[in-house]
Amino acid sequence: MKSLYIYIQITLLSVLAFSIGCKNEEIFSNNVFNAVPKVENLLIKSTLISDERKLQASIARPETRDVNITYHVDASLVEKYNAAYYDKAIMLPKENYRLPQASAQIPAGSVKSNDVTIYFDKINELDRDQIYVLPVTIASADIDILQSARTTYYVLKGAALINVVADLEENYLHINQWANAGVVNNLSEITMETLIRARNYDRMISSVMGIEGRFLIRLGDAGFPSNQVQVATNSGNFPGGDSNKGLPSNEWVHIAVTYSRTSRAIKIYVNGKVQSEGTLSLAPISLGVNGQDGFYIGRSYADDRFFAGEFAECRIWNVVRTEEEIAGNPYEVDPKSTGLVAYWKCNEGAGNTVQDYTGNGNNLTAKAGKDIKWTPVSLPAKK
Repeated sequence: MKSLYIYIQITLLSVLAFSIGCKNEEIFSNNVFNAVPKVENLLIKSTLISDERKLQASIARPETRDVNITYHVDASLVEKYNAAYYDKAIMLPKENYRLPQASAQIPAGSVKSNDVTIYFDKINELDRDQIYVLPVTIASADIDILQSARTTYYVLKGAALINVVADLEENYLHINQWANAGVVNNLSEITMETLIRARNYDRMISSVMGIEGRFLIRLGDAGFPSNQVQVATNSGNFPGGDSNKGLPSNEWVHIAVTYSRTSRAIKIYVNGKVQSEGTLSLAPISLGVNGQDGFYIGRSYADDRFFAGEFAECRIWNVVRTEEEIAGNPYEVDPKSTGLVAYWKCNEGAGNTVQDYTGNGNNLTAKAGKDIKWTPVSLPAKK
């Protein structure tokens, strides 16, 4: 009797094992699926006009025949994306993407398909405050499709362009020996610009960038509002004092100065708008001066003329930038832009050296014995 019970138990276990095996065979059938991440992010930037992404399909085991796959863009999946990711995205407009070749093939004996390319156009024209999504899904295939991995969502949004900045209170950035001084010497045209956030204007002069007695952007002067932008040159200072032109504290402000020897025109821009304009007669401007009397950010003449606040996006151009160009790119420019001769983003986040992104090698270093304080930020700020 005991032997009979044992036989029955063995038989039941065999049946159970066979049943599980059949179910596993169903579960692990050779379905086709997207081999790229379910969500891919693209950043909307003023400097990014176009981009592209690759799609690829895959199967778990090689087949003895070719497997053909077709993709298509499915706007009806936007709602599904928003529900799954708690988002408020809208469909990416048709003029901003192309899927010229929508078919792919996994060759017999292989587990991966050829790439399918999706092209994204006019990215810089999209609204940075809006989130866009492009759902691309496997529409059909010669074998079953794995439903949970048939769609990829391409999400476009305006993330922060600046994530960290340099706080230079009682500190400065300096070049003791220029690696390539020629790019900033004998300039007949110049644009200097930067983003700053001052916590106070408690000293008579707060230095921004340049060289004392040559060409210097600063705030304040004797008998001059301590929060007004002034350009100090070897042929006089510009403009006159005006209490209505003071900069705010604890706010990010973009300032720029342009000068042309041909027209003698000098202009000061605040947040992309002309604040002051006039004329000056200056010799060609040379900022590539070595040693203690050379170029600084956050200092001029003496250490007590520091800037109590933070810097980002410091640039020198050998051209006069237009108002439209200045207003359009406060947070980022292409390092290869025509006329850009020095570009210090001040975004390293560690260390005491600030890189020149133009490739000219004119890196800046902090005051000896003084560490740069790196401040996390998110710019531009969300509206």
